[in-house]
Amino acid sequence: MAAGTALVTGASAGIGREFCHQLGARGYDLILVARDGPRIDALAAELRSRYGLQAEALVADLTRESDVARVAARITKTPTLSLLVNNAGFGTTGSVAGAPPGQQEDMLRLHVLAPMRLTQAALPGLLARAQGAIVNVSSIASFMYSAGSVNYCASKAYLTTFTEGLAAELRGSGVGAQALCPGFTRTEFHQRMTAGADQQAASRPRLLWMTAEFVVGVSLRQLERGGPVVCIPGIRYKMIIGLVRLLPRRIIGVITGRKYRRV
Repeated sequence: MAAGTALVTGASAGIGREFCHQLGARGYDLILVARDGPRIDALAAELRSRYGLQAEALVADLTRESDVARVAARITKTPTLSLLVNNAGFGTTGSVAGAPPGQQEDMLRLHVLAPMRLTQAALPGLLARAQGAIVNVSSIASFMYSAGSVNYCASKAYLTTFTEGLAAELRGSGVGAQALCPGFTRTEFHQRMTAGADQQAASRPRLLWMTAEFVVGVSLRQLERGGPVVCIPGIRYKMIIGLVRLLPRRIIGVITGRKYRRV
């Protein structure tokens, strides 16, 4: 990938923040999008100092239509844009019947509508220049369904399938697309979820946990080499998802349903 400008959503922490650092080290100028103004202002200053690049902080809440439109407009006004990383997201636990409707709607806006809108905004310029890429940060949850995380799995499934279809449309255009599907990654993601989810996370084997540095490194190397559209970092997770794809779908529901009832 030739360096230009990269726009990263959910840039203030975790995988998004790591994308900013690794892209900055590769010579990209950056547009950082997140809700937390002070954090992305500080990160932009850090990136400028460390890598000698241009870094702009753009405060936006992508669950709001007006903010999505504003970020989309910024994309269309960036002739040097060569990479869009749709990373913003969050998770919840709890039944559909008991979950606050507004929270579930925000998840769908953030995981489904915002990436689609920003991708549409980026594509005309990328296609005109016949170069660049779009990375949609999905999850291994996109390959299964789970009681207690119904909309999280469903929205991530959309994101993975959307990216696969997009890559088929873009074949031969010079523009790439990747669905990054990490497993358990040590970020603030789990800290923002409920206590039940934290207890689940603590009980998971240490071997299943990855760092954001590792996940982003795998993503960018695969993108640079023109690797598969779906990127699953870590051999363990490749094996797990390979097994999941062989299982009858109803078995997945039995397994996740039992875990949900225990929690």
